Amino acid sequence: MPTTVGEFRADGETPLTMLTAYDAPTAAACERAGVDAILVGDSMGNAMLGYDSTLPVTVDEVASRTGAVARATDEPLVIADMPFLSFGVDEAESLHNAGKMLKEAGAHAVKLESGSHTVELTERLAELGIPVMAHLGLTPQKVNQLGYARQGTSREAASEIADLAVAHEDAGAFALVLEHVPANLAARITDDLSIPTIGIGAGKNCDGQVLVANDVLGLGERIPPFATSFGDLRGEMENAISDYVDAVEDEEFPADEHSHVESDLDDLY
Repeated sequence: MPTTVGEFRADGETPLTMLTAYDAPTAAACERAGVDAILVGDSMGNAMLGYDSTLPVTVDEVASRTGAVARATDEPLVIADMPFLSFGVDEAESLHNAGKMLKEAGAHAVKLESGSHTVELTERLAELGIPVMAHLGLTPQKVNQLGYARQGTSREAASEIADLAVAHEDAGAFALVLEHVPANLAARITDDLSIPTIGIGAGKNCDGQVLVANDVLGLGERIPPFATSFGDLRGEMENAISDYVDAVEDEEFPADEHSHVESDLDDLY
């Protein structure tokens, strides 16, 4: 597994793997399973924090959960997702917020939902030693403008995404997430770039893939059309909790082996 952004490269044979994680147990499981990179995504808003979108997620929430992931792992790259309005408004504030993820939370890099407004910022961050993963295509922080529809479906939109991909590589981005774009567009961009592309709903010709851990684990009620579940953790959790409730109500738990009796206290009351 890569230990620096410079080692986060596709070898031409085995695709790179990235998953989101928002807590120490999930991050540790990702490391044991051999995941190359862990994204502490602002998707925590929908997946973990009960929000309807990623927009309410704060810098402190991302930093706290990034710290948990970083403390639980040694080898995977830990990438902190910069939340809505934490960057792109004021350069000094953008640099401070991104730097906090490395300096205080222990991330190795940050991810920016990218556009024309993040090219210069990516270059400045890279100059300061803050590695940037760019993100083009469907960018959920623009949900109020774009919704969750597939992006890059017209020639004009596809060309814009392709041009922005090159611009962010030139600015110093070490990798690029391509989300919910046509597979042939993602393949073209992957061929155009020397940095790795990580796809999510972008076909199999990217250099790697990323999914939200909740989708992989089967924790959510529904998943996007470009994702799939590899487990049914939601069902397993409900079964375990139901068994606990039944055991308590039937007075089967706690049993004698779950308790301790101190004989010296028999005459205390």
